[in-house]
Amino acid sequence: MKFERSLVKVLLKALGKRSPVFQVIIGPRQVGKTTIAYQVLGKLPYPSVYASADAPLPPGPEWIETQWRLAEVELKKSKKPVILVLDEIQKVRGWSESLKRLWDNARHKGQDIRLMVLGSSALLLTEGLTESLAGRFFLNRCSHWPYYECAEAFGWDLKRWLYFGGYPGAAAFADDESQWKRYVTDSLIEAVLARDVLQMQKIAKPALLRHLFALAATFPAQIFSYNKMLGQLQDAGNTTTLAHYLRLLETAFLVSGLELFSRGQIRKRGSSPKLILWNNALLNALSTKTFKESVGDEAWWGRLVENAAGAHFCNTLPGSDYDLTYWRDGDREVDFVITRGAEIWAVEVKSGRGVKGSGLERFRSRYPNAHMMVVGSSGIPLEKFFLDPAEAWL
Repeated sequence: MKFERSLVKVLLKALGKRSPVFQVIIGPRQVGKTTIAYQVLGKLPYPSVYASADAPLPPGPEWIETQWRLAEVELKKSKKPVILVLDEIQKVRGWSESLKRLWDNARHKGQDIRLMVLGSSALLLTEGLTESLAGRFFLNRCSHWPYYECAEAFGWDLKRWLYFGGYPGAAAFADDESQWKRYVTDSLIEAVLARDVLQMQKIAKPALLRHLFALAATFPAQIFSYNKMLGQLQDAGNTTTLAHYLRLLETAFLVSGLELFSRGQIRKRGSSPKLILWNNALLNALSTKTFKESVGDEAWWGRLVENAAGAHFCNTLPGSDYDLTYWRDGDREVDFVITRGAEIWAVEVKSGRGVKGSGLERFRSRYPNAHMMVVGSSGIPLEKFFLDPAEAWL
């Protein structure tokens, strides 16, 4: 792919000079992490070693040691810095301990091995980084493709992106919707569930996890109590299991269950979550509606717009700086509430479906210092909103 994501420039600058830390790229499957790595390698004037651990059977720590040895041999032979890329590193058993030992040893010897680590499981990757590698890495997030990248790369308009979402590999099938749905379902959704969730975690009820994902795709951008989920799902177990599985889906960049906003009191973890899928392709691939039918269905299209707004916040806001929630009081609702420290933004997404009461005024009466934002009709135009990272509006 000739199109370059902005992360390429960031990594070129970071790897173009010697650094006390290595680079970590974390993000969903099939959004271009490996492509970015190859583009960076192609632009840097240094020899490189690339290896992927994405195999059916997870390799052991000897896999990392082997790749490191290859980099050391290249270093001696070329007398230049060597770029080492380890893809899907979270699949390797004991990867963080091995990497820590090798990285510290190379630093002690003065070896100029510039490391780039890629991973698609937020939970497993961040656990290893924080437990064993604190202070040794710089984290780069590679998100689902936003509208402005799809518009530039594929020439899509907003409606097309709202339906087909942001998977670059699936764009080639967009003209044949049946093939596109099959590709997203089989090559993306199934691959993530089978390899990044079920293979890497001990899941007592794998069928339940799949059903939970399908439920979220059926009711995007809707508030769904755990008790209501129990009534919808077979073999559902208990609410604790559902909350845990929803968290696992979030670490795979599939679905988030936004919590109810509350300020000045402990938020209840058991509050009814608002289901947001991180990419609209995930829900439209499982829907029976075509692109034309979706655009013509006002209520469903409204859900797609609201879910896309939530996904835009999930994908483009730094999770360490911002907290994304929703707010509801009786029949009044605020679609999204974003907090950073003491600052609060209340966001209403208007798409014309008008089935719920806006809660902005009631929210303002409770939190008079909050910033109010309307996205859509009578507010920031949708096209304009999605053309910039969410942080630009805050």
